[in-house]
Amino acid sequence: RVEAARFSLLLSAPAIAGAGLATGRDLDWTRDAPRFPGPSERLRAGGVDWRVMRRGERGPEILLLHGAGASAHSWDEAAADLAEDHRVTAPDLPGHAFSSAGPPSRQGLPAMAAALAQLLATLEVSPRLIAGHSAGAAVALRLTLDGAAAPAAIFAVNGALAPFRGLAGVLFPPMAKALALNPFTPRAFAAAMGADPLAAGRLIRGTGSTAPRRSMAFYRRLFATPAHVDGALRMMAQWDLEPMLAELPSLPCPLILSVGGKDRAVPPDEAERLAARLPFARLERHADLGHLMHEEAPERFAARIRALAENPASEPAPAAAGAEASADPTETAETAAETAAEPPAGDAA
Repeated sequence: RVEAARFSLLLSAPAIAGAGLATGRDLDWTRDAPRFPGPSERLRAGGVDWRVMRRGERGPEILLLHGAGASAHSWDEAAADLAEDHRVTAPDLPGHAFSSAGPPSRQGLPAMAAALAQLLATLEVSPRLIAGHSAGAAVALRLTLDGAAAPAAIFAVNGALAPFRGLAGVLFPPMAKALALNPFTPRAFAAAMGADPLAAGRLIRGTGSTAPRRSMAFYRRLFATPAHVDGALRMMAQWDLEPMLAELPSLPCPLILSVGGKDRAVPPDEAERLAARLPFARLERHADLGHLMHEEAPERFAARIRALAENPASEPAPAAAGAEASADPTETAETAAETAAEPPAGDAA
């Protein structure tokens, strides 16, 4: 499943078109980038205009990849922790947030990995470890299988690494493609999300997580951005995992499959089946966390990434009894959305 829960509301977008809702506005680098986590830079590589969040001045390189519909902001708190003794790179993937989509036909997994390879070459970054959340884990695997990166390990956080099953496998990819080809869909969806201050919270909670307040403000802005919605839709419409899965047994490094017991976007049993057939894969469970568990417990995941970067064979620390969310635990995603119409001021870009 590739972020089906997160974007399930897209299926109703055609009905919203023509409803008279004001359209959302796209992100502007000068106006909006300083509000998102940083420090960041803008550069062109592989046919994409990238926004890249970079932290840390010493230590091994860590590459952090977000999932479909998110942005580099989802790794912000973990990245700040890791930057104490690592150099951290976290780009907005093509078509997401501030990074351009490139040609419409090049939003699939191989093209996205190829563009990312060019970005790493331009930045002269050779990651010691790659951590990918959800669809970002598939990008990490494709990048490594293509020989564009040679990490000591890949850390998949609720990795979306299995095709849709059953009827969803027949219906969803064509439906996503049809929606992506409809020029009204992204603006209709973004307008609907922008008009309802609680919609983003409902969408995030549908994944089994409650995002911290600061992160929720960024999601609310992203979901109301037509270009971002369009990029995520095109990514899903062109997503084909079968070739990558066929090559996966030749992966040259350990694969750690970290799964959240409360994840409703990527069923944990998919990682269990994958781990059972790959001798180099290890399964880790966090029963208390959902799909966005690296945001719910950033310190826990920063510590795990740090340990894997130092020793890919290291054993995971026992999971805490509850998520170490950075926000007030009594505050829900809905109250955050109601009180944050725009993202809070972040580090200067």
